[in-house]
Amino acid sequence: MQTLTRRALNRATLDRQLLLRRADLTPLQAIEHLVGLQAQTPHTWYVGLWSRLAACRPEEVAALLTQRQAVRIALMRSTIHLVSTADALALRPLVQPVLDRDLFANHTHGRAMRDLDIGQMVAAGLELLDERPRTPGELGRLLAQRWPDRNPASLAYAVRNLLPVVQTPPRGVWGAGGRTVHAPLESWADAPLRTDHTIDRTVLRYLAAFGPATVRDVQTWCGLTRLAEVLDRLRPRLVTFRDENGAELFDLPDAPRPDPQVSAPARFLYDFDNLLLSHHDRSRVITDGLRRQNFKPHGPVPRLVLLDGFTAATWTFATAHDTATLTVHPFAPLSARDRDALTVEGGGLLDFLAAKASHEIRFTAPGHRDHSDPSGR
Repeated sequence: MQTLTRRALNRATLDRQLLLRRADLTPLQAIEHLVGLQAQTPHTWYVGLWSRLAACRPEEVAALLTQRQAVRIALMRSTIHLVSTADALALRPLVQPVLDRDLFANHTHGRAMRDLDIGQMVAAGLELLDERPRTPGELGRLLAQRWPDRNPASLAYAVRNLLPVVQTPPRGVWGAGGRTVHAPLESWADAPLRTDHTIDRTVLRYLAAFGPATVRDVQTWCGLTRLAEVLDRLRPRLVTFRDENGAELFDLPDAPRPDPQVSAPARFLYDFDNLLLSHHDRSRVITDGLRRQNFKPHGPVPRLVLLDGFTAATWTFATAHDTATLTVHPFAPLSARDRDALTVEGGGLLDFLAAKASHEIRFTAPGHRDHSDPSGR
């Protein structure tokens, strides 16, 4: 069985993640190819599309939300993802076990579910959301009128996990703000949940966007368990490799696996970029330089910079007095060539983030850490 080196895995994954070269796809096509983008924050994920597409206007992306072609919804890992509305209808039933586990094993909310008639509570939540979209706070207060011995926040969280709901605009819309407001997915999309999108097909889509990958990689991405039997079932349709540690890797036969020596451009990632969150073994991208930063597990999530395909720096963005400043915090000294590449790529990022402001790009000394971001992006 052929062994794929760390660098070979890096180049294959970058290619499929549209980070080896920008793709001539529409934002909707890219979102579907990537099986969504993690979108925990209202806006930082826009950078994820800008870094991957040859042409990306934030207004065009925002229109996908306002026109209901895409939605922000709890999916893989029970985290908020931006997906096409069609994918939301297909994927949401598949990941229900993940949201169940997140709710009932949740230290904060799980206790409130004990001895509660879950079916009645979900039906009441659906009725309230069918009347009109509501914030979690409003929904929780209304549900607590019927179940006064339960924590209102837990009741609202239960509806978020047990009922397919989307976060409605203007939240998530570029240049706009808004509170989290939930609406039922099926009424928002004016379409029913799908049952024809199987876990087998979902795993194949994962490999197309993130492979080659181990069973544990696939499980890390989606949050589902016992996927070894799925990959065994798919084995006749796949090719297999080993990584440098001997773990078995699965892949699509015709998926791109570029020469490991092909060059990889400088790229700016956003704070919850799926490239960094969708493998159990993240060494195909993560470097010792990043590990030495010792970021706090519950602190601000860093926005990372790729050089030669691997994590080499973090970046921050701030605006003041009509000037937008992009600051790169490298883990090690930068060569003149890398600094030039980051300056060019950073200039494009500033055009995207703050087209009307004057621009400044700064580089701090290696090891300097300042992850504040007053812009709130």
